[in-house]
Amino acid sequence: MSRLFGPIIQNGFVVRDLDAALRHWVEVLGVGPFFVLPRIDFAETRFRGQGVDIQIAVATAYSGDLQIELVQQLNDAPSIYQEFLDAGREGLHHVGVASSDYAADLARATAKGLTVLQGGHTLAGTGFAYFDTAGDFQGTMVELFEATPPLMKFFAKVQAASRTWDGSDPIRRPRAAG
Repeated sequence: MSRLFGPIIQNGFVVRDLDAALRHWVEVLGVGPFFVLPRIDFAETRFRGQGVDIQIAVATAYSGDLQIELVQQLNDAPSIYQEFLDAGREGLHHVGVASSDYAADLARATAKGLTVLQGGHTLAGTGFAYFDTAGDFQGTMVELFEATPPLMKFFAKVQAASRTWDGSDPIRRPRAAG
């Protein structure tokens, strides 16, 4: 457990091709089922202090108590994901921590000297901040995200599905309303 943030619950991977990454995790590693959110909508996102319009798709699954998050950026807006890919990297990008007191945890981290490289809020109101720790050791950027009840309910649903998963229906996408 991190003494600064609490337990790390997520490994976040930045990928160029979400479908290929999903096949790898399901077929090679046997992790699933993945719940795919084809687009995360942001109310506000700031990268290096500037407002940006980042478009991402996310897929989430669990391996035991560890959440696996796959992130594919859908546009070429400046972001932590795009910088990672532009540097020729793909794979483990960050570890994630859910915060039940987001404002206090964010203030404590910045008081310790950590800088928010990218942060903001989703349209659902979930706050998030990625701290600029990647320069110290690649793949260890920390994402602090607000443990809102709807988000934690979604995570519980994904984790429960992984505990009884028999290999069927490995990639679950939202159904369009008819």
